[in-house]
Amino acid sequence: MTETRTAAKIGVLVPFTNTNLEPDLELLRPPNTTIHFQRMGGYDVDEIPGSDQMAGLGASDISHDLQMISGVRPDVVLYGCTSATLTHGPAFDMDLADQIKAGSGAISLTAAGALIEGIKAIGATRVGFSSPYLGEINVQAIDFMARNGIETVRCADVGRELGNYGQGELTPDEVFDLACQADHPDAQAIVLSCTDMRSVEAIDRIEAALDKPVVTSNQAMMFGLIKALNLPRHDALPGCLFDRL
Repeated sequence: MTETRTAAKIGVLVPFTNTNLEPDLELLRPPNTTIHFQRMGGYDVDEIPGSDQMAGLGASDISHDLQMISGVRPDVVLYGCTSATLTHGPAFDMDLADQIKAGSGAISLTAAGALIEGIKAIGATRVGFSSPYLGEINVQAIDFMARNGIETVRCADVGRELGNYGQGELTPDEVFDLACQADHPDAQAIVLSCTDMRSVEAIDRIEAALDKPVVTSNQAMMFGLIKALNLPRHDALPGCLFDRL
């Protein structure tokens, strides 16, 4: 039997304009693992990423992308867009995960599904929520969480329309401010949704300032894959979510 050179190969499907998922996952990547990215289309870069565009991305044909990422024989495949399935609801999200598993032969995790599992892992049922999305997607995200037993007690958005690149251009300081705006006395945790928002860099600062756990899309996907693959915890993992491993 041939020995593999890594403990795990991580495949990632990422929207083609996303500029932060790749560096985030490289920051969080467990030692002795490799990450392999396949960029997805299915949307217009010049359109504001509203509900219709994100729903269109979620419903787009990913058979070619699955064929490409399957070439590395990954152990796990991440679907790296939260809003693409938030806009369709939990059943669609689970069906897409099943489709990816069937098409790749790997464990499959979606960003939206991982976010829910991360919130449940810390035992939160009431959260403050923030994102760079347009208001309509925030409403759908709140509904997505509610249908998974999670109540949003406050929602904060960026307050202006952001294009496909604008979401990724928010600074960690701006993400910190968004998180603070989402805080509420009844919120047991702060949820930051969007794989292209630079939330990972702000997690420790937010938790220190608010004394509450933080769950972000990219952090939650890494939590889910480490747990699914039974990999050891390592030092470069921000936030108390990883205390639940």
